[in-house]
Amino acid sequence: MLIINVKENESIDKALKRFKKKFEKTGVLRSLRSRTAFQKPSIKRRQEILKAVYREKMYGNNSEA
Repeated sequence: MLIINVKENESIDKALKRFKKKFEKTGVLRSLRSRTAFQKPSIKRRQEILKAVYREKMYGNNSEA
C-alpha cells in the first residue's frame, strides 16, 4: 500500500502527481497487463532479445558511424 504524506499548504494536484509517480515505479499496472493473457516463455525471451537489440542500437556504442 502506498502512503503519500500531504504537506501543509501543498496542493492536491502535486500530491496526486507524487502518488502517480510512486505508483508507476512499483510496476503494479505493468504486471497486471502482462498477466491478462498467457505468453509462452519462448516468446518472452524473444521479445526481451529484440528489446535489448533495439536499446543497443539506439543507446549503445556509436563508434561505427
